[in-house]
Amino acid sequence: MRPVIRLLRDELRDKIIAEAREVLCKLGVEIHNPSVLRMLADHGAHVDENTCYARFTDDIIDKALAAVPHSFRLFDVLGNETHNFEGDSVYFTPGSTSLNILDSQSGEMRRPTTADYIRYAKLAGSLEHIASQSTALIPADVHENISDSYRLYLSLLYCEKPVVTGAFTVESFEIMKDLQVAVRGSETTLRAKPLTIFSCCPTAPLKWTEVTSQNLVDCARWAIPVELISMPLSGFMAPVTLVGSLIQQTAENLSGVVISQLVNPGAPMLWGGSPAIFDIRFETTPMGAVETMMLNCGNSEIGKRLGLPTQGYTAFSDAKQLDAQAGLESAMGATLAALSGINSISGPGMLDFESCQSLEKLVVDNEICGMTYRLLRGIEPREDFPSIPLFEELRRKKQLLIAPHTRRYLREEITFPGPVIDRANLERWREHGRLTLRQRAAQEVERTVSAYKPSRLPEETKRELTRLMRSEARRYGMESLPTEDE
Repeated sequence: MRPVIRLLRDELRDKIIAEAREVLCKLGVEIHNPSVLRMLADHGAHVDENTCYARFTDDIIDKALAAVPHSFRLFDVLGNETHNFEGDSVYFTPGSTSLNILDSQSGEMRRPTTADYIRYAKLAGSLEHIASQSTALIPADVHENISDSYRLYLSLLYCEKPVVTGAFTVESFEIMKDLQVAVRGSETTLRAKPLTIFSCCPTAPLKWTEVTSQNLVDCARWAIPVELISMPLSGFMAPVTLVGSLIQQTAENLSGVVISQLVNPGAPMLWGGSPAIFDIRFETTPMGAVETMMLNCGNSEIGKRLGLPTQGYTAFSDAKQLDAQAGLESAMGATLAALSGINSISGPGMLDFESCQSLEKLVVDNEICGMTYRLLRGIEPREDFPSIPLFEELRRKKQLLIAPHTRRYLREEITFPGPVIDRANLERWREHGRLTLRQRAAQEVERTVSAYKPSRLPEETKRELTRLMRSEARRYGMESLPTEDE
């Protein structure tokens, strides 16, 4: 039996959805995109072009929910299926868009470079329990206008896993789409085998900017999957109660579903978010707070009730180092999210309120993810009944280390983590240098990166990716791209 948790009673969940619909129909949502407002008006929404508010109708919402897919699949750069977002399937991806990286040598946060990003991509490709990569770091050594497309370019070039990404400008979408078409070989194949998920983020409260709404529209036109990342801040930019914040998050995400499905009925989506409480003591948004985790789990329950696969930003920490706080917050977030059946769990590797990525933490979080997968398999009998013969053998031999039953089921029943997790006795730990968790993680990063094997993407495709990226860089005055050694 797979263990599960639920935080919302059926009647409370349905009441939250009903309230969110009423908010959209009576108060509306602010949309700073004239073409989207016109589209909504054409489908019966009440639009005020002066205030940019659109009030929906129940009919518009119902048609959008009827059109949105209940599942979709994701494929790696080679065209192999890696994800099937349906039911309670669970996949982990690193946290995205970090401004800083935790330097492995100094232990200090700094701005990342191209070399850092390539190390990250090489590492992410080898982590067993991380199913996809994200555009995790923002390299500071390229023009800011190409930072979105450049990160996707590096990911596609150095790692075979699909990519969770996003665009922070309207202009960057086109080149990011072209990079994906180059990998797939044609627009038709890209539609058939999606390679990326784009994060599309409404602004709290109940607002879509021109950039974010246009990205949502562009992704729908190209059938590129999106994850709706609503970000209510409980007690600041959302009601302080968890129920109130969930109503707001539901309304914001529903508005995204409507926009997307009006553009292209059947466009694939994840019902997601990056909610947080607001800590008034420090004026921060703690992603490691248990209430933040509860909001993610509750939001997933609502998304599943509406028939959508789900996403959540959790499984990371607000700590500034790879320390006990980082471990407890990341492990608790990953466990709760997995038990809730959140389909795409974003966050491993992240520190400091979603602003810092740590490669050392990423390898530790990979082990946390592995533990949650074992938990999800639950406890099942494996030739345990009748039990008398097994205990007779135990009494006779005084141990079962090499018993047939042990050999058959050892690897299925017991997970053995990598060298990052210390399970040696005290004497052996001393003999091996008394290494701390951070030291063991640093060694594992170096071992994994050193063992990197180049992506099997055809060389011709790699050259085309580089040609497209260089052309885009030249538009902003960059005659060459940084190298791996810079």
